[in-house]
Amino acid sequence: MVGKPLFLLYMRKFLTLLCCTIVSQSFAQRASDNWDLRHCIEHALQFNISIKQADIQARIAALQAKQAKYNIYPSVNASTGTGVRFGRSIDPTTNTFSTSQFLYQNFGVNAGFQLYNFGRLKNSEMVAQFNAQAALADVAKASNDVSFNVATYYLQVLAAKEQLKISEIQIAQTQNQLEITSKRVDAGVLPELNLAEVQSQLATDSSNYYTAKGNYEQNLLNLRGLLNLDVDVLFGIETPSVDQIPIESFAELQPNLVYESGMQLQPQQKANEFRIKAAQKSLLVTKAQMYPTLSLGGNLSTNFSNSFKTTTGATFQGYNPITGAEPIVAISNVNYYVQSPVFKVTQKTRTFSDLWNGWGTQMNNNFGQNIGLSLSIPIFNNSSARINYQTAQLNVKSAQLQKEQSDLTLRQNIYTAYTNAVTALQKFNAGKKQVESAQKAYDFALKRYEVGLLSSLDLLTNQNNLLRAKITQLTNQYDYVFKMKLLEFYKGKGLKL
Repeated sequence: MVGKPLFLLYMRKFLTLLCCTIVSQSFAQRASDNWDLRHCIEHALQFNISIKQADIQARIAALQAKQAKYNIYPSVNASTGTGVRFGRSIDPTTNTFSTSQFLYQNFGVNAGFQLYNFGRLKNSEMVAQFNAQAALADVAKASNDVSFNVATYYLQVLAAKEQLKISEIQIAQTQNQLEITSKRVDAGVLPELNLAEVQSQLATDSSNYYTAKGNYEQNLLNLRGLLNLDVDVLFGIETPSVDQIPIESFAELQPNLVYESGMQLQPQQKANEFRIKAAQKSLLVTKAQMYPTLSLGGNLSTNFSNSFKTTTGATFQGYNPITGAEPIVAISNVNYYVQSPVFKVTQKTRTFSDLWNGWGTQMNNNFGQNIGLSLSIPIFNNSSARINYQTAQLNVKSAQLQKEQSDLTLRQNIYTAYTNAVTALQKFNAGKKQVESAQKAYDFALKRYEVGLLSSLDLLTNQNNLLRAKITQLTNQYDYVFKMKLLEFYKGKGLKL
């Protein structure tokens, strides 16, 4: 009897500390920034790395589609060059060999356009567009996956938080029993064994409380990690009543209806459709490589060289001497000798400093244009075109098989989710009866205990049975809500609590 007051003093200190912990935790939760599910999903969609990567790939695919569209239009390119040539080379202005050093410059503009290519460019554009649409569907799928994971973690946090509340209630009930039992033991109505049993139960309830608290904090930490939040950011979650979470009826979530809706709305199914279309267009692109290509092209060009000589003057030097080899012209039966006059010609080299009289005139004189058609006919190219065509045929079949497999997986997942939802509902309904029975048993046991007709051990046994029934029922309820939300997700209705 001497150790009993000291033990009770320690227990009161322990309970005071425990209550302070609970109060401080509740205060911290109120002081933190509480997020609802919509806020969590929006944050995850904005900062999730996998979504950012999918978005980058979609942007790249969009740029490739834009490039494929521009490939249909004509190409026009301009070029120019200037420099100094040494040694033996061809003068671009005279097209003759020269061994002297000279300065040159050239300009050119060329254009090309494919008039007929068996639809290769047009189909290539369609391939790029379908790939871009598939990439956008991949972004939507990544967003759906992240949203679903956030909702899953969010529900786990809610369930852990509710279990923590149940543990708090359990401690309060045991504490009340401890006070009542302590008074009866002091009055000599009950033996000290009853007090020891209640104290042991309180220690067990306290351990369960800290286990539930650790489970809650771990689930909250998992959700924080999924949201990519820094550790210094205050974070908590809103706690909507699980009974108020909207759930569609089973009549609206029949597996065949969910499957039909999912086939139309699920991003993965859309991406598969786009990839099949892209593969079919790629088949036409590879087929076009085995047919001729007709192109139209044109070119404008001119050049300048300072080695080009220009005549600046001529001086008459007389006639060549008359020899027997000179030509004779007969006029009216009179022979006349033809003499060749001799002139001394003076020339100079054209330079850039001559401006229009040099560079401009030469550029104008050397200006040339051409336009023409070209026909490219594939005859033998190591069978690369035919092998590419056969590979494209297999790619079409592969894309179709991938779609079939994805559709089959979706069907199996939906029917499995529906079966699990029905089972979860049955467990939830059975759990209600179990909680009601456990509650009645505990209420009767408490009344009998209060009048001294039941031992404390039997009372604690009924109390623990009620606690397990409540926790099991809470798990069943959240499992049922999760299974129904999964069906709504497959139906394409999104996620909302």
